[in-house]
Amino acid sequence: MSRKVRPDEAELWRKVARTTERMHPERKARMPEIAQTAPRKAKPAPPPPEPLTDFAIGQSSRDRGGSHDLLRPIQDQLTGAPVRMDRKAHDKLKRGKLKPEARIDLHGMTQDRAHSALTGFVLRAHREDKRLVLVITGKGRDSDEGDIMPVRRGVLRHQVPHWLSVPPLSGIVLQVTPAHLRHGGGGAYYVYLRRHR
Repeated sequence: MSRKVRPDEAELWRKVARTTERMHPERKARMPEIAQTAPRKAKPAPPPPEPLTDFAIGQSSRDRGGSHDLLRPIQDQLTGAPVRMDRKAHDKLKRGKLKPEARIDLHGMTQDRAHSALTGFVLRAHREDKRLVLVITGKGRDSDEGDIMPVRRGVLRHQVPHWLSVPPLSGIVLQVTPAHLRHGGGGAYYVYLRRHR
């Protein structure tokens, strides 16, 4: 940022300039111009700040509602899924009126062991032309393990519907529905299979 030359600086420049020889005499010499500075007017004082009133952090923000957990509970996801099986059979299934033809209990297994056990069980049931099987996952522990990331209660309960919706099981699973209370309620799923070809 440039500034204006003060009079004493200009005088010093003139003294130095008189003792020097010009390198390019054909060019016209330029002297820095001394601007006559008018006395500055005093700036008006800023108005006094308004007194602070009581406030709360976020009081004027728009309420977004809800929490940051964007994923609906697994029961709601499955209940709201479109019905791909026979509607009458689905209604009986929800009321617990259909009896599962086979069952597997994954409760207490590790994820790796449960995944392979579930895959083998469903493929075997499909080969045996069974239509309705029951998968018991358990509701999960309700304790804080002190993990860095929060973990949903019932890891298997959340993983099983995903495992059933991806290959190799996605091609033979027609519907996954939370089980009726008489068959395990929130800790179990009905898995309705396609007909074996």
